[in-house]
Amino acid sequence: MTTFRVWAPKANDVELDLSGQRSPMTSGEGGWWTLEVPDAGHGTDYGYVVDGEGPTPDPRSLWQPEGVHGPSRVYEHDRFGWTDTGWTGRQLAGSVVYELHVGTFTAEGTFDAAIGRLDELAELGIDLVEVMPIASFPGRHGWGYDGVHLYAAHEPYGGPDGFKRFVDAAHARGLGVVLDVVYNHLGPSGNYLSRFGPYFTGRHSTPWGDAVNLDDEGSDEVRRFLIDNATTWLRDFHVDGLRLDAVHALVDERATHVLAELADEVDRLSTALRRPLSLIAESDRNDASFVTAREANGYGLTAQWDDDVHHALHGLLTGESQGYYADFAEDPTEALAATFTGAFFHAGTWSSFRGRTHGAPVDPRIPAYRFVAYTQTHDQVGNRATGDRLAATLTDGRLKIAAALVLTGPFTPMLFMGEEYAAATPWQYFTDHQEPELAEAVRQGRRREFASHGWAEEDVPDPQDAATRDRSVLDWDERQRDERGLLAWYSALIALRRSRPELTDPRLDEVAVELDDEGGLLVVHRGPIRVVVNLAEEAASVVLSEDQQVQVLLESGGVSYDGEVLEVPADSVAVVELA
Repeated sequence: MTTFRVWAPKANDVELDLSGQRSPMTSGEGGWWTLEVPDAGHGTDYGYVVDGEGPTPDPRSLWQPEGVHGPSRVYEHDRFGWTDTGWTGRQLAGSVVYELHVGTFTAEGTFDAAIGRLDELAELGIDLVEVMPIASFPGRHGWGYDGVHLYAAHEPYGGPDGFKRFVDAAHARGLGVVLDVVYNHLGPSGNYLSRFGPYFTGRHSTPWGDAVNLDDEGSDEVRRFLIDNATTWLRDFHVDGLRLDAVHALVDERATHVLAELADEVDRLSTALRRPLSLIAESDRNDASFVTAREANGYGLTAQWDDDVHHALHGLLTGESQGYYADFAEDPTEALAATFTGAFFHAGTWSSFRGRTHGAPVDPRIPAYRFVAYTQTHDQVGNRATGDRLAATLTDGRLKIAAALVLTGPFTPMLFMGEEYAAATPWQYFTDHQEPELAEAVRQGRRREFASHGWAEEDVPDPQDAATRDRSVLDWDERQRDERGLLAWYSALIALRRSRPELTDPRLDEVAVELDDEGGLLVVHRGPIRVVVNLAEEAASVVLSEDQQVQVLLESGGVSYDGEVLEVPADSVAVVELA
């Protein structure tokens, strides 16, 4: 017995389509249509016909075996045999996060193939694996940010059972799973929601067109659609947290913002499940209200990505100064000091990139683990013209400095897949749209975007070319070779972070950054621990204390200490303790 339910408040007639056989559904309260079918169950294909249009996939479909345009298939959660009954979760505080894309993490590009590489992440010291979006999207390969069936795990990756196997296997290795979800827009292909109801509103506009309807007529059910989606991943797929894409584009003028409503519901679910559940926002507003408690008029989310840390580190280490790096490049070491002690560089200050002041100061009482820091992400690599990683331009010494600053810093550190061994493979923008017009529009749009920055058309990879995706697949043999010695360095840094509570201390007001006059030497204070970085072209002699001995905990580049002076070669870093 299966009860089919669909929300279509403006429809005059809704039919259930079972393999071409149509049956009328009954209209009920709140615009919900229902029909009980005794002989339908797990594996039954179906769709909905709304006012004669369709059949169309179920907006809440859990299974799209034939892609975004195909029929939905009934999926019963209790058929899966979980083995993680003893799993008590992973909190974000104190954790190290690892962002991966299922489709390029392995050559096969599936959940099951990714399981085969989880041991390496556990051995590295990762706590939480952040999986880029898996909601069903057009074609086989893509980033996932154009998903259209928010409840259905992408079938080419392995579908709902495949994702459950991945989560179950991660938990068996002590790894939590954070899933990237996109609630601010849907992709252009396979988006049938408007056939059913007012899921979008012209009251607000976004870069993707009409906004998701969070505050207009009919928005109660749309909000419920999104919140139910979040709790489905957390409860039924045993996921440990969600990364919420571009929350600044969730336009909501109601008294209680949908994010606060979501956070409240997830807190209640966490209590019921007796394990921590995290909500991590991506926002470009530099606004700590996202991670401020609801009791203090915030949204109550667990954490948010902090692009300012990335921009400060990137500008300092690469010297890039175009676009949003311009303000950070004026005085790179000062920019880094500002972000390490205040979370945001733009905190109510002038942004030349935006042509206005930007952001707001962070209350130092907010723990620093609520800000996720990184030197690379899918955005910061893939949105470059050729998808080049830091490893393509930085010396080994500077790569080690970047890792040391992130992994000894006060924030929650996140790695992007492959950076731990200086992956030589790029990570480029790729799509697999089946409609020729859409494919060409994406291709030309990408070329126009970078032509304005001086890139020749032939130098910008074609997103629709299968080779673009193939170039972006990690080379695991490269990790085994670790020719640049980064893997051992990352492992040592993560082990040190775990062993020394000073390095996970989340108090921003306890962090200090010393700079020399030339800007080549900086020292980050973490309790009795000092992270000494020399970015100059020559070695530096440093006296850290007149009356305390220095113990070198970890170093790169041949750092030495003779009992008084710490000698730090160019492009080197030392993590030391004053004793």
